[in-house]
Amino acid sequence: MPRYSYVALDARGQESSGVIEAESQNDAVGQLRQSGYFPKSISEEGKGPKAKTKAPAKQSAAKKQIKIEISFLKKKTIKPRTLMIFTRQLATLIDAGLPLLRGLTVLSKQEPDPVLKGVIINLAESVQGGGTFSESLAGHPKIFNKLYVNMVKAGELGGVLELVLLRLAEFQEKAQKIKNKVVAAMFYPIIVLVIAIVILAFLLVFIVPKFEAIFADMLGGKPLPALTQFVIGASNMVKNNSLVIVAAVVVFVILYNIIGRTKKGIHVIDNIKLKAPLFGDLTRKSSISRFTRTLGTLVTSGVPILQALNITRETAGNVIIGEAISKVHDSVKEGESIVQPLEASGVFPPMVISMIDVGEETGQLPEMLLKVAEVYDDEVDNAVAGLTSLLEPIMIVFLAIIVGTIVIALFLPLISIITGMQSQT
Repeated sequence: MPRYSYVALDARGQESSGVIEAESQNDAVGQLRQSGYFPKSISEEGKGPKAKTKAPAKQSAAKKQIKIEISFLKKKTIKPRTLMIFTRQLATLIDAGLPLLRGLTVLSKQEPDPVLKGVIINLAESVQGGGTFSESLAGHPKIFNKLYVNMVKAGELGGVLELVLLRLAEFQEKAQKIKNKVVAAMFYPIIVLVIAIVILAFLLVFIVPKFEAIFADMLGGKPLPALTQFVIGASNMVKNNSLVIVAAVVVFVILYNIIGRTKKGIHVIDNIKLKAPLFGDLTRKSSISRFTRTLGTLVTSGVPILQALNITRETAGNVIIGEAISKVHDSVKEGESIVQPLEASGVFPPMVISMIDVGEETGQLPEMLLKVAEVYDDEVDNAVAGLTSLLEPIMIVFLAIIVGTIVIALFLPLISIITGMQSQT
């Protein structure tokens, strides 16, 4: 069995080395982790990395590479999954007894993402300089949002940082799962629609004009069926105005982006998203799930209710939901219940309001909010499944009508041509 030399960190952060027998390098890593070690490097005995030969001192100027870093082209964000993995790993290290600074140092050495690696190094330097972890996180708003920073701050104050980090990781996992389901539900019809448009454009621009020339030669000026004339007319319009159509699509996208950046425009777009047929119900359920999970997680972690409502409003993802949360904040600030403004908003279903009311009366509001989130996670699952099963036949019929109409329109004159040729013989 192969033998592997390793360098690893134990639970206290002390570095140790040795030799281990394993079937493969992955198996060796697994054995070390089961023993409570965090591998830094591992290689098979006799097959270590080869020493790098020094480059010649003299190099021609043509071979010298000059690296120019342009700040606005550099990547400054990371994927949600990358942040989730970092959060869970840090929570595990702290729970295992490693100090925060040592845990950050360990993670910075093994982090493959260059952006997060640089951020972790910066966090470690800040903590080493005497700053709190939450203050250090707040210095990177593009990586760590207010929800993340405030939950960590509450964990520091309560002395349960590892528990809060685990809750954050679970929150990120569930939020990303819901987001992926919503995106998947919308992805299918968009792809089918794009394929339908490409097929339609190909038929109208390339196929129909050739049949038009054939009909003109073989029918000798006889009138074409009405459906064929309609398809040929549509083909000529698309072919002659292709640049205008492309320009109109580009202008529409630009206008949508411009309007989507204005306060009134965002309000209109988010309102349409909640009331849109088929997708409106899915958007509403995912927004409610996000609201209740965010607020429940913040309050459970020790964040004050007013501060938690402000953070939830900023991370709601929908202006209409955000306005309802803002009214709840004002109501709670004046010592009133959160149920009345939720009910008055007209956004939240009666079941959600009733469960929150019960949670508020029994003093178990955070737990009830998380239960509502779990219920609406299941609702989102059912909505996605129902929407997919409904959209599949609709899109298939849609494609069949488009392609079938063009095919029938092209075959009608051919039938008359074949009939005329048979009558002549």
